[in-house]
Amino acid sequence: MPAPSALRTDLPIEKLLPELRAALTAGPSAVLQAPPGAGKTTRVPLALLDEAWLAGRRIVMLEPRRLAARAAAKRMADMIGETVGETIGYRVRLDSAVSRATRVEVVTAGVFIRQIQDDPSLEGVGAVLFDEFHERSLDVDLGLALALDARQALRPELRLLVMSATLDGGPIAKLLEDAPILTSEGKRYPVETRHLARDPTTRLDETVANAIRRALDGDEGDILVFLPGVGDIRRVEQRVQDFSFPSLDIVPLYSDLPLDRQDAALRPAPAGRRKVVLATSIAETSLTIEGVRVVIDSGFMRVPRFDPGTGMSRLETVRASRAAADQRRGRAGRLGPGLCYRLWTEAADRQLIPYTAPEIADAD
Repeated sequence: MPAPSALRTDLPIEKLLPELRAALTAGPSAVLQAPPGAGKTTRVPLALLDEAWLAGRRIVMLEPRRLAARAAAKRMADMIGETVGETIGYRVRLDSAVSRATRVEVVTAGVFIRQIQDDPSLEGVGAVLFDEFHERSLDVDLGLALALDARQALRPELRLLVMSATLDGGPIAKLLEDAPILTSEGKRYPVETRHLARDPTTRLDETVANAIRRALDGDEGDILVFLPGVGDIRRVEQRVQDFSFPSLDIVPLYSDLPLDRQDAALRPAPAGRRKVVLATSIAETSLTIEGVRVVIDSGFMRVPRFDPGTGMSRLETVRASRAAADQRRGRAGRLGPGLCYRLWTEAADRQLIPYTAPEIADAD
């Protein structure tokens, strides 16, 4: 296998890598906008490993979720013909695979915050990459603030790269002292969008189950369904089990699921079988679920909201933003042409808010 930095692929991000290397050689920060399928998560860390400014130090890349962190590390290790824990490793809550040879560590935001609290100078780290930054959790925002503080006070040579598929790059570029904004093309597999108006008197799980039946009967490929929470997943799972559809595997996917069951959801269905993955927003970003050609989007998501009356945060079901809906739609076109069913009208589609509000705007 070639050295990681010498690797070449047919991913769209490949054309932008020389410009990205030049930007990070000329300055300490950059913002990378790249749509789903461009390859930013797996190609960018490998492309930067031999840069002179890195000087043999490690790259730390933040992913919003454990599942995404582990999947990204495995994919990069596969690309260079290694196993996870060699050049490419990961650290997430209750699990890690790293060694002295590890040059790229894929971590969750919570793990990164603990790392920088224990070592404010980030000794041995040459670059911090914030992947899927548009999700804007409290931990991600805090992680970026701490990294900026470390660079200003202790590590002026530390490189910071913010990456996202659906991000308004202007404000974050300004925060990074007018960092350059680089934009990549995406992988252009067409995804057809069909709107299925939902009867407001019908339960969400019934509407979703009907859409799944329609896709099973009339469309090819495995199906990825986006639902607000675990309760919704269980109710839809029960309805789909009643279909008695031959050779069908129904697979849940959410953050509290054991890691081995999360991994099982990413694997392709056995030959001769079809798979329906019932997922929360965990499946929106940085994941390729083998075999998926159809996405069914309920149009809802759960977000934490602070309640001044109780002094506590609680999860609230809200309409997904346009950025989130586009991320979900893109899951159908990662490996080939796909289809997305949106369970709302075209008129409602035009009224979606552009971006999901940062968690810090609603948190205590």
